[in-house]
Amino acid sequence: EAEGKVPREVLHKMGALGMFGLRAPEEHGGLGLGMLASATFSEALGASTFAGFDVTVLVHTDMAAPHLINSGSPEQLEQWMPTVLSGETILSIGVSEPDAGSDVAGMRTSAVRDGDGWRINGTKTFITNAVYGDMTIVAAKTDPDNRYGITMFLVPKGTEGFSVAKKLDKHGWRCSDTAELVLDNVWVPDSQVLGTVHRGFYETMKNFQNERMVLIGMGVGAAQAAIDQTLAYVQQRPAFGGHLYDLGAIRQRMAMNQARLDAVRAAMYHAAWVGDAGGDNVKEMSGVKAFGAETVTQIMYDCVQFHGGMGYMRETPVERMYRDARILPIGGGATEVMLEEVAKRSIVAA
Repeated sequence: EAEGKVPREVLHKMGALGMFGLRAPEEHGGLGLGMLASATFSEALGASTFAGFDVTVLVHTDMAAPHLINSGSPEQLEQWMPTVLSGETILSIGVSEPDAGSDVAGMRTSAVRDGDGWRINGTKTFITNAVYGDMTIVAAKTDPDNRYGITMFLVPKGTEGFSVAKKLDKHGWRCSDTAELVLDNVWVPDSQVLGTVHRGFYETMKNFQNERMVLIGMGVGAAQAAIDQTLAYVQQRPAFGGHLYDLGAIRQRMAMNQARLDAVRAAMYHAAWVGDAGGDNVKEMSGVKAFGAETVTQIMYDCVQFHGGMGYMRETPVERMYRDARILPIGGGATEVMLEEVAKRSIVAA
């Protein structure tokens, strides 16, 4: 947390244990599993209570790597998958910009044809793994006449003109590195185009449901840990001749928190099942992202509250977990945007 990074040796160990290959095809050294596996993995990571660590891993495995897995050419897969799965190459995803977050199509980063490659210019922000990672999958507008004319590019660290403008100082997720990236006349060859030219927007949208799911998955794991820690605390904390847990207001509030978290967990796994079955799970996953994020942040608020003054101390895990959870209603699709996705798909014809 203090250094703002996850030790690289931890990532290497996870790679050696096969944890980075849950979704990768078997022919490339992975297990070829689906969304249910990612949901389970993200919830287990969340139980660590260090969300900055969780998101470092999940950006690599479930937000960036799927673009390579789903859209990479045979040559790209052969070149990059071994080191991506081993943890030698840690990925980031460069979509968000200062003026384009949930509105992906509003990005201003552009790429124009230049010989047998592309010249990229623009700025990306809030990019996890940007400082200590090894390659960024960059989205850039390649068709200026089409709002959705976006293409994805593989841009390794060290590419001329590609730099970290500044490391960002965050409210939470302190042990993940997050930065603003600048692409200043960056040239990449055609071999580093990922997927189909001008189709990057749709390729990005295709993976958004997975991104939203793992964010809620890690939130569910963390919220369960917070509930467990808080229950242990209030059951032994003396108060008013008994313990805090003897107070009905606290007992019932924590019971409701558990019930709501169980509902989020069940909805998340259902949405993952729909996706694995080949169904359109945008409505389900958007609802899970919205309701789940708000639920987790409320649970963290209550857990800090019921720890009393100790909940405000840095030495108490729920203090950190409360800060970490605040990003969930913002990142990966703001709650307001998610609710609009649900509303658009809930209109009943007259």
